[in-house]
Amino acid sequence: MTTTFTNLRDIDGNAIGIRCAGGRIEALGPDVTAPDAFDGAGRLVLPAFVEPHVHLDKTLWGEGWQPGYRAGKLRDYIENERRVLTANTTPPEDRAGRLLARMLAYGTTAIRSHIDVAPDMGLTHVEAMFRLRETWADRIDLQFVAFPQQGLLCRPGTTDLVRAAIEMGVETVGGLDPAGIDGDPDGQLRFVFDLAVEKGVGVDIHLHDKGDLGAWQVERIADYTEASGLAGRVMISHAYCLGMIPEARLARIGRRLADLGISLMTSAPADTAVPPVEALTAMGVTVCCGSDGIRDAWSPLGNGDMLERAFLTAYRFDWNTDEDLRRALGCATHQAARAIGLADYGLHPGGRADFVMIACDGPGDALCRRPADRRVVRRGQLLPAA
Repeated sequence: MTTTFTNLRDIDGNAIGIRCAGGRIEALGPDVTAPDAFDGAGRLVLPAFVEPHVHLDKTLWGEGWQPGYRAGKLRDYIENERRVLTANTTPPEDRAGRLLARMLAYGTTAIRSHIDVAPDMGLTHVEAMFRLRETWADRIDLQFVAFPQQGLLCRPGTTDLVRAAIEMGVETVGGLDPAGIDGDPDGQLRFVFDLAVEKGVGVDIHLHDKGDLGAWQVERIADYTEASGLAGRVMISHAYCLGMIPEARLARIGRRLADLGISLMTSAPADTAVPPVEALTAMGVTVCCGSDGIRDAWSPLGNGDMLERAFLTAYRFDWNTDEDLRRALGCATHQAARAIGLADYGLHPGGRADFVMIACDGPGDALCRRPADRRVVRRGQLLPAA
């Protein structure tokens, strides 16, 4: 089926139309039109947003109000989450499905979600997210990470569960603070990378450890990436430490990350240092932004809007020029797509026909105002207005 969208403006302000066929962009440009075309009314068109880091299995979206929690240690947050989720009787796929509907309406059509794997829950969350993926396959692309939230080596039985999750079809092996949580950085990294190589999958490691300890672990992750031949298939999430080290060391690490195709994800938190996105991007590092938790036991904040997450990234760094704001948008579009290995992404002939049309005055206005008036196209088909 062929569909055409006209009277649109690209990110540079050029008038364009887009013709889609077979779920792909067949043609785009100022002369693309059709008698039955959808009139975009001058909207800005962007490739659909990509969420590279969220925890769908743990969201409390649509549940009763759950206040936030404050603690001094990461382990305290983990234990509180176990209590909250144990007490909740709504199936994870139901809670996640409510959130997916909201994310899709905002313009996100591809998501990487971490799934908790631990002895006290086994593979139940993995099974729930597989049911979710099957239900939403025609609307959103979902890829998963087997995530040892409670620790990998320090929780006996977790390594077997992570392996089982990968054998079930989870696409990425996850890790968590190899030093700070497991206390055995090389042991954790050896398992994670060996399993990834054996199964032909990628790696995504949460790294909260700060300062020199965190930076040393980034260097070790780079060592394992190079030795394993997994260049281009590794992401480090959070990596606060990269905002805490001298410029000379950052430059050395940044060049190595770029050379090995190791991506970084930041949720742009306000309460700690974060990787300096502008400097790292200039070095050639792929840096994307992600939501992390959305309305869960860790925090009631977050709404699933990647345009807002890009805004928060700009706000965190006091970006305000057009170049700055485009960089922020890139963190939720092209950089995020590259980070999770999304093929054929972007507005070009042959690209996937997933895009969002936003009523605004241009990319800067879209980011700063985040208009509610958005129309979403998935595989070339216009979705119903939210």
